[in-house]
Amino acid sequence: MADPQIGIYGLGTMGAALALNMADKGIDIAVSNRSAGPIAEFMTRAAPFAAHVTALGTLEELIAALPRPRLLLAMIPSTGPMDDFLAQVIPLLAEGDTVIDAGNADFHATRARSALLAEHGLHFVGLGVSGGEEGARHGPSMMFGGSEESWVGLQPILSRIAAQFDGAPCADRMGPDGAGHFVKTVHNGIEYADMQMIAEIYELLRHGAGLSPSEIGAQFARWNDGPLESYLFEITGTVLSYDDPLGEGPMVDAILDRAGQKGTGRWTAIEAVTLGQSATMIEGAVAARAWSAEKDLREVAGAALGADRAGFTPDFEELEAALLAARILEYAQGFRILAAASAEYGWQLDFARIAEIWRAGCIIRARLLDDISDAFRESPPEGQLFLAPRFAPVLDAGIPALRRLVSGGDCGGLPAAGARLGAGLLGHAAPATRHGGADTGAAGFLRPPRIRPGGWRGRAPRAVVGLSHVCGGVLAVLTSRPI
Repeated sequence: MADPQIGIYGLGTMGAALALNMADKGIDIAVSNRSAGPIAEFMTRAAPFAAHVTALGTLEELIAALPRPRLLLAMIPSTGPMDDFLAQVIPLLAEGDTVIDAGNADFHATRARSALLAEHGLHFVGLGVSGGEEGARHGPSMMFGGSEESWVGLQPILSRIAAQFDGAPCADRMGPDGAGHFVKTVHNGIEYADMQMIAEIYELLRHGAGLSPSEIGAQFARWNDGPLESYLFEITGTVLSYDDPLGEGPMVDAILDRAGQKGTGRWTAIEAVTLGQSATMIEGAVAARAWSAEKDLREVAGAALGADRAGFTPDFEELEAALLAARILEYAQGFRILAAASAEYGWQLDFARIAEIWRAGCIIRARLLDDISDAFRESPPEGQLFLAPRFAPVLDAGIPALRRLVSGGDCGGLPAAGARLGAGLLGHAAPATRHGGADTGAAGFLRPPRIRPGGWRGRAPRAVVGLSHVCGGVLAVLTSRPI
């Protein structure tokens, strides 16, 4: 058996999946775990690739088995356990060795750990891995943050196990220290926003239009055959088609309507505020999850404040236009956060390349990412994705549709926080001096209200309209009926 090219410590769901992916690709690996049980279980699963796997009982044995310069990947909680792990391994490693944290980590911690290991002549890599267990096993999207030297050592392995798009690996170096983990964090924030949009459209169609889950699922499947094609739309269409195998009715009705969150969406919102950026769609999605978790309170509030919903007549072509505009805007917000962080920390992020590595393997993979990558390579005005000429026709059609969707949801008591905050993005982006004629096209929708002597006439100021929308949305979400 050849010397292992890399060691993997931590054989939980994701660690085992990554290790199996490597062994399956013919990469020689050494594995270990804090407790013995997962090692035995992993070796049973890895039997077809046994010639490429060496199992060690302790961390010390694992490190000793690796040739120098060592590559040691840890898939353990990126909080206290990671700090304890580093305290244990630093004395066992030699100058030039690399430690890889492949979990979801706060990029501030990654930056601190990178500096700590550099003091000992070691490299620390924050590796964002997207795609869940399935992606880790068969090809994830990976966002590398670390030194160029450590990238040279790890790139041949990551390129072989990554998802492929048109023959190119969906893995690349984002920049130094915490760049990879930060890009992964924002990826998850965009994922939150996209999932929130899906949930809002489901609510509108289920409780506003009275469609069944299977009918809604069929509509998502039709949308997925067009410009809205994406992994999340694909699985939404599939999930909504299932009936409850243990009872009667749709499977979705048997699922408790109480969402959880692991923190990366919240981290995105926090960093956006810290960097002075607007992330309203992501913030709205995080807030909706927070309300969702308080199911008992929602039920009390629904009884006290009323949970009646008005009817909603869907125009599916208009909904498609609104959803496509919203998707562009949620990505635009995400890339604005990335741009601010890149400037703040000197990362020199390549936004076109980030869009490319998100095209396969990851949760937010979507057809739109081809256009986003091309838009960044064409250098959009002011560096802003939502000003890219290739998106102007889409936004000209989609923004009015999005606003009609928001107003219809508000009037009917149907929550549409993500759509509302997406529609508000461009309204708040308008310069205070912009004036013009009829409200046509994207420029027209950016026009501010006119202030005349004697008070407000016509439209209220954007801040007031935004506040009223948010207040209405809070009531709609707070009193939302169970799915």
